[in-house]
Amino acid sequence: MSVAHADDADDYSRPTGETYHAEKALPSGDFYTGQWRDSLPHGHGKYLWTDGCMYVGEWHRGKTMGKGRFSWPSGATYEGDFKNGYMDGKGTYIDSSGDLYRGSWVMNLRHGQGTKSYVNGDCYDGEWRRGLQDGHGRYQWKNENHYIGQWKNGTMNGNGTMIWSNGNRYDGSWEDSAPKGNGTFRWSDGSFYVGVWSKDPEEQNGTYYPTTASGNFEWQPQQVFCVDLSECVVCTCQRIPVLPSQKMPVWYGSSESNKTKSSGSSERPRRRSVDGRVSNGEMELRNNGSGYLQVDDTESNRSSPLRPLRIQPAKKQGQTISKGHKNYDLMLNLQLGIRHSVGRPAPATSLDLKASAFDPKEKLWTKFPSEGSKYTPPHQSVEFKWKDYCPVVFRTLRKLFNVDAADYMLSICGNDALRELSSPGKSGSFFYLTNDDGYMIKTMKKAETKVLIRMLPAYYNHVRACENTLVTKFFGLHCVKLTGTAQKKVRFVIMGNLFCTGHSIHRRFDLKGSSHGRLTTKPESEIDPNTTLKDLDLNFIFRLQKNWFQEFCRQVDKDCEFLEQERIMDYSLLVGLHFREASKDSATPTSGARTPTAGNPDSGNPRLSRADMDRFLLDASKLASIKLGINMPARVERTMRRSDCENQLVGEPTGEFYDVILYFGVIDILQDYDISKKLEHAYKSMQYDPTSISAVDPKQYSRRFKDFIFKIFAEDT
Repeated sequence: MSVAHADDADDYSRPTGETYHAEKALPSGDFYTGQWRDSLPHGHGKYLWTDGCMYVGEWHRGKTMGKGRFSWPSGATYEGDFKNGYMDGKGTYIDSSGDLYRGSWVMNLRHGQGTKSYVNGDCYDGEWRRGLQDGHGRYQWKNENHYIGQWKNGTMNGNGTMIWSNGNRYDGSWEDSAPKGNGTFRWSDGSFYVGVWSKDPEEQNGTYYPTTASGNFEWQPQQVFCVDLSECVVCTCQRIPVLPSQKMPVWYGSSESNKTKSSGSSERPRRRSVDGRVSNGEMELRNNGSGYLQVDDTESNRSSPLRPLRIQPAKKQGQTISKGHKNYDLMLNLQLGIRHSVGRPAPATSLDLKASAFDPKEKLWTKFPSEGSKYTPPHQSVEFKWKDYCPVVFRTLRKLFNVDAADYMLSICGNDALRELSSPGKSGSFFYLTNDDGYMIKTMKKAETKVLIRMLPAYYNHVRACENTLVTKFFGLHCVKLTGTAQKKVRFVIMGNLFCTGHSIHRRFDLKGSSHGRLTTKPESEIDPNTTLKDLDLNFIFRLQKNWFQEFCRQVDKDCEFLEQERIMDYSLLVGLHFREASKDSATPTSGARTPTAGNPDSGNPRLSRADMDRFLLDASKLASIKLGINMPARVERTMRRSDCENQLVGEPTGEFYDVILYFGVIDILQDYDISKKLEHAYKSMQYDPTSISAVDPKQYSRRFKDFIFKIFAEDT
């Protein structure tokens, strides 16, 4: 990434906002010629790098934006749309070997509809996702063999048809570019073979139907794999050596404060910090030398006693449960029970479960005496009983969520102790985290347990049908009953931890769309990365790339419809933000904003620059880790609330953007609209605005929740 000093005496002699032609020989050796405004390329211009790369096209405030052409010294070229320095929109890329791609791009990746013509004569026309063939497409080889059907991660996968130039064809299921599952192979003479296909001969099974009595009875299905498909190899795409966004210069000396240097400029509007505190002027995140990320508002520091916002280093949540802790025995019981439940031999289960598996009476009791038994090991805890609710259903859910049984046991029942969060939730439940942060364990009231068991069939069908569902993932529902005089029962559910990530979560929000009681009560000095902020603390709009935003809206609609049908309310969207660094030394303007920078506030955790993010997005092994609500590169825009509107949920955009990685999901989905909530609604409606309280009818709750979420999430344009 080039560093360009934009200071020029000519810039300061011109009125703010004037566009003129300039030629800039930069200290790095790079050269720019074209339209210039406020110390930045703005309009049409040409930028030539010392390594031979060149961009000619439209600029917007120092970034390539609009139509343009980027060329590499290798001879590769891209001509088309740019957005924020990325190849984004419609464009044509010709690599150094002569391969040509014409179609849609998203953040330097082929994404959407596109056609790839290979120099060897092959051609693919169809859908792309994150740089690879994904969706429906047609691939034709130079020998006129062709495949029409579904693709996944660059391979033929799903239902599809392969037609050979000699007239033979295969119709059926594919996996990893080979027949897998049910399919039919037909010869040009009308003969055909129907069966179950696999590269493993032992799994292959089918029947051959010749057209005549003299058919080819010596033919074997494995010939399709080793002969017919031997020349049907899908060409790979050549990697782009250096991405245009990695080449974008950082324009120092071009602070937004330059805009106010003229005497006729008006005072900047007052802005609220992320915690709702009012500030003025330009914000900059930097390292203050003490391991904190600090918001430095120089104007307000001179004119206001407000202290700068400090984002502290993230620390592991909770207290380790060691011997002597009041819940130490309960933790041992839980770990013994999980080990017994998951390790118990069980037949392979189909995803198509019988109705009896969801029966509320479907539960298993196991007694754990201290001295051990035929089925349980001896242990040092007190004697207890262990109950598994709907064990077949939760075993199948773990399979559906791709949870490995060994990893699951190791995470919960390994040598490392659980961690208890410092205080119980509003419901009175206690929360425990596994040492690797992979799973969260929540104690349950009897009413919540009943709700989960009641909605389990609908929940199972929903998460099975919606791969990108945002609702909480449940992995197990259990109960520990202590024997003796206490006879205490502790019910708990095991859930996925939304913030199980290598990135530090710098800000977290619990969002419902209501305003009553939705403001954090902590003073600014006590707010840290583990503080969960609420609706009235939110001062961001989350901007997602177009395809992700469309998928997000579809999924929120589906999830809310499911929760409304199950009469669930009081759920919320939990959002975590990791601010990406753009520089290690100072703040870097991006699109007129400043990004969190410098220092090492979360030592040991990875932080991504723009160049790192480009490499991350092009690394096929890491693309799979980006899913809806998980590890999502995005931008957030700061908002400002009007001082005359105390309960304004969504503030006005300020134009200040931050590059972030987002994590989000719908949590607390076990509260139905029971008699207690109806009474709460009636009581609070007499004291407060009925639309501002959380306890409302599920239909109204769903509508209000979606209205709010679709205001704070938007497409990044």
